[in-house]
Amino acid sequence: MPNHLANETSPYLLQHADNPVDWWPWSPEAFAEARERGVPVLLSVGYSSCHWCHVMAHESFEGEATAAFMNEHFVNVKVDREERPDIDAVYMEAVQAATGQGGWPMTVFLTPDAEPFYFGTYFPPEPRHGMPSFMQVLEGVRTAWVGRPEEVAEVAQRIVRDLADRQLDYGKAGVPGPEELAGALLGLTREYDAVRGGFGGAPKFPTSMVLEFLLRHHARTGSEGALQMAVETCEAMARGGIYDQLGGGFARYSVDREWTVPHFEKMLYDNALLCRVYAHLWRTTGSDLARRVALETADFMVRELRTEQGGFASALDADSEDPVSGKHVEGAYYAWTPEQFAEVLGEADGALAQAYFGVTREGTFEHGTSVLQLPQDGPALDAERLAGIKERLLAARGRRPAPGRDDKVVAAWNGLAIAALAECGAYFERPDLVERATEAADLLVRVHMDGSARLARTSRDGRVGPNAGVLEDYGDVAEGFLALASVTGEGVWLEFAGFLVDLVMARFTAEDGSLYDTAHDAEQLIRRPQDPTDTAAPSGWTAAAGALLSYAAHTGSEPHRAAAERALGVVQALGPRAPRFIGHGLAVAEALVDGPREVAVVGHPDDPATAALHRTALLGTAPGAVVAVGLPRAEDGSGGEFPLLAERTLVRDLPTAYVCRHFVCARPTTELVELADQLGVVRP
Repeated sequence: MPNHLANETSPYLLQHADNPVDWWPWSPEAFAEARERGVPVLLSVGYSSCHWCHVMAHESFEGEATAAFMNEHFVNVKVDREERPDIDAVYMEAVQAATGQGGWPMTVFLTPDAEPFYFGTYFPPEPRHGMPSFMQVLEGVRTAWVGRPEEVAEVAQRIVRDLADRQLDYGKAGVPGPEELAGALLGLTREYDAVRGGFGGAPKFPTSMVLEFLLRHHARTGSEGALQMAVETCEAMARGGIYDQLGGGFARYSVDREWTVPHFEKMLYDNALLCRVYAHLWRTTGSDLARRVALETADFMVRELRTEQGGFASALDADSEDPVSGKHVEGAYYAWTPEQFAEVLGEADGALAQAYFGVTREGTFEHGTSVLQLPQDGPALDAERLAGIKERLLAARGRRPAPGRDDKVVAAWNGLAIAALAECGAYFERPDLVERATEAADLLVRVHMDGSARLARTSRDGRVGPNAGVLEDYGDVAEGFLALASVTGEGVWLEFAGFLVDLVMARFTAEDGSLYDTAHDAEQLIRRPQDPTDTAAPSGWTAAAGALLSYAAHTGSEPHRAAAERALGVVQALGPRAPRFIGHGLAVAEALVDGPREVAVVGHPDDPATAALHRTALLGTAPGAVVAVGLPRAEDGSGGEFPLLAERTLVRDLPTAYVCRHFVCARPTTELVELADQLGVVRP
């Protein structure tokens, strides 16, 4: 029987459109159906590049017997967590509170009033490792629903009450200062893996926002310990299997502490954030490795994630078809054996490449295959020979069945990509990357933004999705627009960012200054989500705080700065206690403590001296500095497009830079060296 997913825009939902399960999208009609039939709702949440989501779908949702039981006794609702992060957040909080853990696929049983009463994640087709089978779970829930309805209702109501009692009270916390940031650094030092880099044990995640905080803390305080943790972690990741040594870009995380074996899915948000971190590491240290990784990751995003409309797709799958077995398995596209190296490269180059990339006879992954790495003790290769080896390996890999691509465009993650590509283009004199960033920004304005500047969460093939943007969309897109404004000197991006941060203040902010993940007029769930923690990407809360702060620095707006300071109360509360989970908030707080500095470069855009001052300003390491470039702006607002340029004049008729912070300005300068000193530019 056909289900109700055929007209959805989500690639994940469309993957299930041909299941024998009668799936519904999340909708009032689905819950009305459950109410009319008197059955519970089975809510299944996942995303298209999720390995175990694919496994459970194949094991359970494609089976006729299982599907028949689900269809008879439940209304089955499928949700793409990337399209509806609000639904995911609300029910994941319930799952974690009840079981102490969470993950995807997420399986939740609800009353027809959307109240949860039983939870889980992946369930196997047969009992395994202490887990019941999926059919056992279905039968047990059905028995309880029919035989003990009062108990089910009581459990559901208690869970909803417990969630309501978990309200945050971070709006009353004060503004974070140097003490809280020093305390966060101390906490990170305790969790740092001094042998392998990174924080914590297995699985080990690329904590991009923590690394950004460490770089900013070093820039503000000169802390060598902060810089050392950032440098060692970035080098360990770049040498490990989590980084694609042939094609560039990072996998989601490492399953081990050594960064050897990744969970192979590649997410846009990880790569955008890490591209920016490595670019900032190069800006701080001049590291050739950091420059290479930043550019390779930028090129990976453009080559493999860019859509025909100019946006960036969400992810590449972890799984692909194994050419030998014909089965879809994790990592098949990326892993190699010595025999495959010899076949592609010949005996001599094959043996050399094995040593260079750490490919062993035993294998570092599964079934004698290896994930490519760059061991510290590998042989040295001249650039030309290495380029030839990589080119041949890439060509051979390109003939393998490629992982699937989730080609929906998520507003927030495209905002992160815009910022990364714009800055890489400016730092490394790659105007093509700035062009790709601008095209993505154009897409967001044309397709995702309505006449009131409200954002849609997703689009696909140029067709806007049905779901409203959440707070992270507004914060990350505004951040992307602000970075693009600083790089291009086009004030229209500052104007668009202003529309977005004004909507944050009007529609997402509580009276105490805390922030909600959904707008005041969004669909009402059993709880209004409000999560300030930075996990895989910046939380909406801290992303919005950063955008508010940067916009205030650009415009001098006191209300926007005050809103940013109130939002950053969460950093004072969480920074010293849980620094790994508030990394972006800590990075924004570093900008707040440092100023942030406001840089105005006044001069004709076609003058090479203006361009040189502008690039020097962008290369400054001062945390969160904002940059405006262009012609002077007259007192009446005419002329230049940036408020920072108002009444700025040329010194001796030469392009001139002004650096200000905390209502105090340094001496205007026409000299690159003096500007570099004012902004902490690292010179070779």
